[in-house]
Amino acid sequence: MSQEFVPDDNSSVQPNDGCAVSEQEIVQITVVGSQKTVLETIHTLYRLGFATVGDWSKLQRGPKPGQFISVLIKRKA
Repeated sequence: MSQEFVPDDNSSVQPNDGCAVSEQEIVQITVVGSQKTVLETIHTLYRLGFATVGDWSKLQRGPKPGQFISVLIKRKA
């Protein structure tokens, strides 16, 4: 397992209690896989009402042969 995802005991993450009303939280979802699998995942998430197909970035070639990437940035309403 990659150590970059293991929390550092010295770091402190505080809840975002003091956010101004105008600030929006965002989440970035990245789908990586074969072209077919990435498109199937995007369409499945659309059918589940998570995001429209047009909300996702255009498919980009990934770092490995045959690998593709698409990204969705979703803002909390």
